[in-house]
Parts: sequence; C-alpha cells; structure tokens
Amino acid sequence: MDAAIRRAWLATRYLLIGAGVSLACYLMVGLLLLGLAATLLVVGAGILPETVQTVRRFASFERRRVGARTGEGVPEAYLPLTGPLAERLRHATTDPATYRDLRWVLAQLLYGLVLWYLSLLLWVPALIVDGIWCGVLGRRPVVLPVIEVLADLSCSWTRALLQPPPGADLAQRVEQLTETRAGAVAAHGAELRRIERDLHDGTQARLVALSMRIGLAKRAYDRDPEAARKLLDDAQDQAEQALAELRHVVRGIHPPVLTDRGLDGAVRALAASSGLTVEVSADGVADGPRAPAAVEAAAYFVVAEALTNAAKHSGADTAEVALSRMDGKLRVLVRDHGRGGADESAGSGLVGVRRRVAALDGTVSLTSPVGGPTEIEVELPCAW
Repeated sequence: MDAAIRRAWLATRYLLIGAGVSLACYLMVGLLLLGLAATLLVVGAGILPETVQTVRRFASFERRRVGARTGEGVPEAYLPLTGPLAERLRHATTDPATYRDLRWVLAQLLYGLVLWYLSLLLWVPALIVDGIWCGVLGRRPVVLPVIEVLADLSCSWTRALLQPPPGADLAQRVEQLTETRAGAVAAHGAELRRIERDLHDGTQARLVALSMRIGLAKRAYDRDPEAARKLLDDAQDQAEQALAELRHVVRGIHPPVLTDRGLDGAVRALAASSGLTVEVSADGVADGPRAPAAVEAAAYFVVAEALTNAAKHSGADTAEVALSRMDGKLRVLVRDHGRGGADESAGSGLVGVRRRVAALDGTVSLTSPVGGPTEIEVELPCAW
C-alpha cells in the first residue's frame, strides 16, 4: 500500500507540474499572437524569433520531464535561430518542429489541466476504497494505479506531439554536414595560403639567393678562385636551408614520420621533442591494420597543437597523451597539469583543431577549468 501511495504521489506531482506548464502555455499563446502582430507591422519583427525560442525552451523542459519519468528522452530537431534577422524569421516560420511545438502548446492547454483535476478527484475515493481493499482485505490497490495511468497518458500524448517530424534527423544531418564542409573548405583554403606563403617567403627566396651566388661564383672562378670557393660554400649553406624549409612545409602537409613510424611512433616523437615530460599510452593503435592516412594526420596534428599549447600557455611540466582504438573510432586524449583556463577565442589553434576534426565527422571535447587540468578529447570515425 505504501509503495502504491508513493507511486501515485509521484504521478500526481508530475501532473501538477504539467498543470503549471499548461497555465504557462496560455501566456505563450499571448506572446505568439503579439509576436505575429509585431511582425506583420514590421517594426517588431525581432519579437517573433525570441518568442519561438521561448516556446522551444518550454517544449524542451517538457521533453526532459517525459524522459525523467519514462527513462527515454524525446529528441529535438530544430532549425537554429541565429544569424541575420531575415534568416531567424525564416527559420521561426518554416521550421516543422516549431509547428509541432505549437500543436503541443494548444493541446497542453487542455489535457494538462484536465488530467490534473482528474487526479485530484481520484485521491479521495482512492484512499477510501484502496484503504479498505488493501488494508482490510489484503488485495492489490485498484484506484491508486489509475492516477499513474493518467500520468503515463500525459507522457504518451506529450511524446507523440513533440516527436520530431519525419526526416528531421536527416535534415539536421545535412545541415551539420554543410557546416562541416564549409569549415573543411575554409581550413583547406587557409592551409593552401600557408603553404604558398611558406614557399614564397622562405624556400623561393632561398633558391633565388642560391642561384645568384652560383652565378657570382662562376664569374669569379677564373680571376679569384678563393672568393668563388667562399661563394660556393655560401651557396651550399643556402641549399641546406632551402631543403630544411621544404621539409618543414612537407611536414605541415603530411608528416613523413607518420608514414615511416605510424601514429604511435609519430606521437612518441612529438612527445620527446615537446619540452615537456609526456607519458604516452597507445591501446591497440600499433596492433592490427593502420587507420586511414587522413585520420592519422588529424590525430597527429591534434596532439601537436595540444602539446604546443601546453608548453606555451599552461605552465605545466608534465602531460599525458592516450591513444585508444575503439569500435569504429580512434580516440585521442591529451591532458596537461597546468593552470587551465584555455580559451578557444584567444588564438590558441583550437578552432583549427575543431575544423580539422569536424571535416572528418569527428568530435572535440575541451575541459579546462581555472587551475587545471586541461583535457582535449577527440574521437575520429575510423574504418580499421
């Protein structure tokens, strides 16, 4: 009996909060009408997207309540309300998920209050009937479970009304791929400009100077062999510097150490040259088939950028790099024990990391509380 009362009370509390949401929905309807009127008058066009955003928050709250009661959440699939006003208005007025939210608002006005009133009416007969039925006769309660049924009915109606429209996942996926493709194109363009700049300002200048010194040495060879020898020595130095700069450019495109030693060996070489005491662990990465070259390169550059940031900004002396091979994924975790507070907007290269990883449909997670530690976790889809 006590357990039945407790379950009925939890169901009643759920319906009570739903009744409060229903009362708030009356306010939502008023705000929506105000937003529509202001939009038609043009002068208040910015009110409508903000009102739709408020409705979305209420719907998200209700989705979380349904998930907490049933153990299965209700997914969201909204068009973003960001960018210029015209784009926000277009998304606010054409998003199918928003229309489902509005349908839920209108329905919640009715069933939220009705189910709450029914649960209140059931409590008196439930205590009398089930008190005798269970307490005296020792039978299972018959009225209290009806209150639970009302709460479950509210959950099922809310789930049906707020479920994303068919194809919403696909549309959201297309939008995500469009964004990552734009990021990949931007990253590729920036990489091409960097390579062009390095070749133009570095290697090309070295080769021009090398050609000039060889020409001067040819002219001076007959009349002043000693001066010609000095010019040839300088030309040899220029050639070695040009080769070093070419190697640097090549490493920026695809590090040769990856081809020679694999990801495990390349990361250990990075750790050895980072200036920090770095502990490297590789769980299954060196065993079996290697990851695709693009995935290995992305993981390598993630580790390189993270260790560079740790050495420059964190004040840490030690760091950890963990590579692990999961089912269909390559996981990279870099942790330093510095001061923390890493900020992507401060030009630390983390934006470039996100773009490079997003281009491969991967994910990046950054945790850097003030005082440390800083953790960068990357997961890259990988067909091993």
